Amino acid sequence: MTQGPTRPARFPVALDRVHGHERPACTDLLRPQGPLQHAAQDAARRSTPSGLGLDSAAVRERMVRRLRAEGVHCEPVLQAFARVERHRFVDSALANQAYEDTSLPIGSSQTISKPSVVARMLSLLMESALARERGHLGRVLEIGTGCGYQAALLCWLARTVISIERLKVLHDKARENLADRQGGQGDLRLVYGDGCLGHAPRAPYDHIIAAAGGDQVPPAWLDQLAVGGRLVAPLHDAARGGQVLLVVDRQPEGLIRQWHDAVHFVPLKSGSA
Repeated sequence: MTQGPTRPARFPVALDRVHGHERPACTDLLRPQGPLQHAAQDAARRSTPSGLGLDSAAVRERMVRRLRAEGVHCEPVLQAFARVERHRFVDSALANQAYEDTSLPIGSSQTISKPSVVARMLSLLMESALARERGHLGRVLEIGTGCGYQAALLCWLARTVISIERLKVLHDKARENLADRQGGQGDLRLVYGDGCLGHAPRAPYDHIIAAAGGDQVPPAWLDQLAVGGRLVAPLHDAARGGQVLLVVDRQPEGLIRQWHDAVHFVPLKSGSA
C-alpha cells in the first residue's frame, strides 16, 4: 500500500566537479540559516502557485493510482512518486500540468520525462538481482540530472545517488530545486561534468540510469558498473525503429542485454556547457 501524507524531509546535497579534487560534502553550502533561511522559505512560498492544491498528497496519490493502472506495480517506486512533489521541479507556468503523464520543458532544450517513463525505468532498476536481495538500489549513478526530479525519487530508493549534468544552467537549477524542498533516505551528490564519462571517483555503481539516448552505451558506464549491477538507458536501435530502453546486467561471466519499451529521450551528448 502507498503510505499516507508525509512532510517533505531534507537530505544532504553535496557538490562535485569532475575536474580537480573532490570536496567533502558540506550541506551548509545549500542550507541557509537564521533569517536567511526564513527568507528562502518565504521566496519558495511566493514562487509556488497557490490555489491549485498541488502540494496536497491527494494530487500525488491520483498520479500513483494512474501509474498503477498502467502496470507499475513496484511499491517502493510508487511510494517515491507519492512523496516527491513534481510541480516543484517545473516552471510555475507549467505547474498545473505537473501531475499529468506528459513531458515538460525545463529549459536548454531539455525536458522532464513523463512520470510513466520514469516509473518504468526505476522499476526496471528495482527488479535487478541486487535490488531484490537488498531491498534498495545501493549506490546509483544518474546520467542527466536535468531539473532534479528523478534524483529526488532515487533518494527514496537508494543509499547513495551520484547525479551528473553536463549543462551548468541545469546543474544549478537542480541544486536549487533539491536544496531544501524534497526528502529521501539516500545521500545525494550533484556533479557538473560530462555524463558520457560517468564519474569514476565514486565507481563502481550498483545501478546506472541515463536520461538521454545515444547510438551506443558509453564504455565508461559499463566499466563503472559493479558485478551484479544493472544499467537502464535509452538507446537508438535502427532495427527497432528508434529509441528503446536497454537493460544491461553485469554478471561474473559477462554482460547480459535485454531490450524493452520504445521511448523518446533527448540525444546523449558529450562534453559540458
